[in-house]
Amino acid sequence: MADARATQSNLTALVTGASSGIGEALAGLMAADGLRLVITARRTETLEALASDWRTRHGVEVVVIGCDLARPGAAHDLAAELEQRGVLVDYLVNNAGIGTFGPFAHIPVETTEGMLRLNIEALTTLTRLLLPGIVARRGKIMNIASTAAFQPAPIMAVYYASKAYVLHFSEALAHELADSGVTVTAFCPGPTASEFQSRAKMQKSRLFQLAPVPDSATVARAAWQAMRAGRRVAIPGVMNWVLAQSVRFTPRRLVTIVSGLVTGPGRN
Repeated sequence: MADARATQSNLTALVTGASSGIGEALAGLMAADGLRLVITARRTETLEALASDWRTRHGVEVVVIGCDLARPGAAHDLAAELEQRGVLVDYLVNNAGIGTFGPFAHIPVETTEGMLRLNIEALTTLTRLLLPGIVARRGKIMNIASTAAFQPAPIMAVYYASKAYVLHFSEALAHELADSGVTVTAFCPGPTASEFQSRAKMQKSRLFQLAPVPDSATVARAAWQAMRAGRRVAIPGVMNWVLAQSVRFTPRRLVTIVSGLVTGPGRN
């Protein structure tokens, strides 16, 4: 374990959306394993508190960069900030993402645009800007998708579609980079207890009423294991895996109907 930590201490990981949820838990695991960290999110004060804790507990370097990746051009600004600071990223974790709950016609267009910029545009742009350095250092990329990527879902139409993009983009990029030494992992968790559902106003969704959901720490451990192993697609949990695979054998219209029932409002 000591040798592994010594080896990883030479690596730098960038984690977006690191102020809470899976991103926070995953960054904490990386810090515990000795990686240097760059953490970014909108809430700089929260990031600074986390960074201070990880520096004290794990003796690692943590760089904090406040950034709202849903803002137009933010990914370019973040990459420029990294270059200005002389930070070379070995591991990239595109974790930042948001969702919305409700009929597409009822969601403000500005909210939808921001979600697309964050979930798709920023993830893609940041990956492209940092990719040459990651290839040069034979690093790793992990994009946080979701089991939502495997089917459409009324009531969360754009969010599910954005995660399908993340999954397909990640798989294609992994194939393109197969001979480069770089691994690309699409991590596809199911419903997870975190701030995500409250921000997406999903508290009334049946997704969170049908069965207990894992916490962010549990999901992050599976994500870190999958990234280190270089798995192309990782779906934590047997039931999540079964449900993701089942859509391959089910008529598309039925998939959409069932997905809408499960995602939609449950009992009060």
